[in-house]
Amino acid sequence: MPVFQLHVNGRMHTVNTDGNMPLLWALRDILGLTGTKFGCGVAQCGACTVHINGKPARSCAVDVGVAALSEITTIEGLGGDHPCQRAWIEGCVPQCGFCQPGQIMAAAGLLARNPHPTDDEIDDAMRGNICRCGTYPRIREAIKAAGKLS
Repeated sequence: MPVFQLHVNGRMHTVNTDGNMPLLWALRDILGLTGTKFGCGVAQCGACTVHINGKPARSCAVDVGVAALSEITTIEGLGGDHPCQRAWIEGCVPQCGFCQPGQIMAAAGLLARNPHPTDDEIDDAMRGNICRCGTYPRIREAIKAAGKLS
């Protein structure tokens, strides 16, 4: 079995797996980082969003072999005090909470590029991150609040 080096949340990890394994499963099943969620498996819902080299990416659609040696950040890697996480809590954004790690990772990626996005910019950046509970208005307000906290 091939060996790959994954640089996740500031730490190097060695994984013995097929290079075609989706990064999502390496994160969850091998490294035990279960904050990143499996939603659809075809990069359409956003539940598995992580940052790869600072940009949001759907981990279900990125193979381990492709992600090897990239800088990968999961929801656990934000540290618990990220402005998005604080704004999500203060705004009571989650309902069921399942999609929220992916939502927060997409929002953090947006705010890293643009700390004061317009509603249209927020909608564009968050397009494809599905919330079955429909908390989109609270998500938008939390993103604006997080921009002020940054």
